[in-house]
Amino acid sequence: MADIFWWVIFPYITGTIMIVGLLYRHTFRQLTWAAPSTNFFEKKWLRIGSPLFHYGIVFAFIGHVMGMVIPMEFYQSIGISDHLYHFGAIWGGGLAGLMVVAGLVILLIRKITIDPVRIKAGFADFFSVLALLFVAGTGTYMTVIFNTTVIEYEYRETIGPWFRSLFVLMPKFELMSGVPFIFKLHVASAFAFFATIPFTRLVHIFSFPIRYPSRAPQQYRARDEYQRQES
Repeated sequence: MADIFWWVIFPYITGTIMIVGLLYRHTFRQLTWAAPSTNFFEKKWLRIGSPLFHYGIVFAFIGHVMGMVIPMEFYQSIGISDHLYHFGAIWGGGLAGLMVVAGLVILLIRKITIDPVRIKAGFADFFSVLALLFVAGTGTYMTVIFNTTVIEYEYRETIGPWFRSLFVLMPKFELMSGVPFIFKLHVASAFAFFATIPFTRLVHIFSFPIRYPSRAPQQYRARDEYQRQES
């Protein structure tokens, strides 16, 4: 019964919350569909933490697509052995995970120690960073430590097929019964995190900057300049 809840009911509940929440926010609260820049308050640590996080999350996303969406048989058909795949997954995925974790830690410390940034940040801002740090941390631990010191777990035979089965509405929850606990924790926490995205500033990850190159530049002027002109 627990397997049915965690690997059938829970993913659909969190997925529904995410989709409905995104539609509602885009329809009724579109002005909040952004992540306001704090570049004015502090630049040094932002220039380090932000690129680490954003590039790392892109690489991690690509790695998850390669491992979870693309079937294991595809790699075998093009001559990529299991050993070669796991070698690339450990080194590439490990590097991406470390980049995400390092970037999040820097951004979290920045939010805590820089007074203007801390004052500007709300509960949702801290929660999203901590929640994502937990998901990224467990994923990095799985890749860098578990797969190299405990067992090189073949998730493409269990988690991958289960994940794909969710999209055809025929969840193969039985595949998750023998999955190591740390992998289950990572998957469940990731789905829980997805459900919170519509309620945080991370909602902007679903924005596609297609119109940005043709968008008119924004101009900023100091307030005292207007005051001098009025006087």
